Amino acid sequence: MSNKEIEDKLQEGIYGKKQIRPSERKRFLGTIRERVVLALTKGQLMQDVSLQELEKAMQQHPETKLLLNGDVASKFMKEEKKLAAKYNIPYTNVMNKDADSDLGAVLTYDYAVDIEDIFVPDKKEEPEEKPQESGFLSTVKSWFTSN
Repeated sequence: MSNKEIEDKLQEGIYGKKQIRPSERKRFLGTIRERVVLALTKGQLMQDVSLQELEKAMQQHPETKLLLNGDVASKFMKEEKKLAAKYNIPYTNVMNKDADSDLGAVLTYDYAVDIEDIFVPDKKEEPEEKPQESGFLSTVKSWFTSN
């Protein structure tokens, strides 16, 4: 063995195997962006606002696996785990104390699929319209208040 090979083996033993795109792997719970079908933020995962999108993606991509962020309490991941079981999709809780990801769940393949839109947009609640008041009192109020 050459000195370079010995040095590489020592480095691998100390620091582990070299990985491509380590920053992407930290964010996408151990996988890289080009393999991701759908990504949910921690907030979306905790509020169950994107379950329909996750279910649709699981139906369209039955050979995927679901990566769940281990930093999120398991009580917030019950519905996602039920969906994974329903569609026979394996799931894994990813615990990485060195990486702080904003993502709560990632539906991914083991190979590149390059799907352009992997993020579910946050749904903003529409403000409720105030019921129209009618009668003499509302007419008088409208004279003194501006909308």
